[in-house]
Amino acid sequence: MEKIGFIGLGIMGKPMAKHLLKAGYPLHILASSASAEALKSEGAVVMDNAATLAKNSDIIITMLPDSPEVEAMVLGDNGLLHGMQPGSLFIDMSTIAPATSVKLYEKLQQKNIEALDAPVSGGQTGAEAATLSIMVGGNDAAFQRALPVFEKMGKNIVHIGKAGAGQITKACNQIVVGMTIQAVAEALTLAKKSGVDVGKVRAALLGGFAQSKILDLHGQRIIDRNFKPGFKMKLHRKDMNIALQTGKDLSVPLPGSSVVACQMDAMLAKGGGDLDHSALALFLESISGL
Repeated sequence: MEKIGFIGLGIMGKPMAKHLLKAGYPLHILASSASAEALKSEGAVVMDNAATLAKNSDIIITMLPDSPEVEAMVLGDNGLLHGMQPGSLFIDMSTIAPATSVKLYEKLQQKNIEALDAPVSGGQTGAEAATLSIMVGGNDAAFQRALPVFEKMGKNIVHIGKAGAGQITKACNQIVVGMTIQAVAEALTLAKKSGVDVGKVRAALLGGFAQSKILDLHGQRIIDRNFKPGFKMKLHRKDMNIALQTGKDLSVPLPGSSVVACQMDAMLAKGGGDLDHSALALFLESISGL
């Protein structure tokens, strides 16, 4: 089995890496990770820096917060590019700007290294259950090589097209998720202000055309006041910014996305950036006098 280097062992990255270990893949991680000791006890090999990790890995996966972190990890001093060998494969499963994915793809192609942008959807629940949706951009041969690895972490795995296509798809995903959370939060806030049983409203809506996974899962979160992050508000706000910038670059107006992004900005200003993105309901409740 190919040796895998995994960088970014956060809320989602850690369970994703665990699935690879469980499947028998030799796994290399960075000593600087907060999860290094826990995964070391399960069989991961700890490396001192990114270049060393890359030199000893056939496939390198990153799961980092944003474009600057991924770019620095690949191109920075003692970064992955200094250790990756010709014929190795770089897979970025972060959510970053499509333009950054294309830039890294082109840089790595110059070194005879393949690259895939493969952002995911499904949140912490999907990462822990290995049911993530994985949307992939890059060459078909690289996708076929990576597919057995993806299958250990996700269920709905789609090769979208050329480099950057995975990140474009993720931007589309985050628009739909963000605006659906907005719709659910508005509906439940209206129900709450009206004085009706919000739980029964959700149950009724789940049986009709309004049903959705977000109404099911996040609707229950809102009712339970459970805003422990499965996906942090500040990260979704970052993703909405990627979508809006991509829309600007392509002259595509995204008015609904702009409204959701502004309300997320308000939540960040109020100190809610580390709450789950379903906490958007708190802003709507506050401006509704609840």
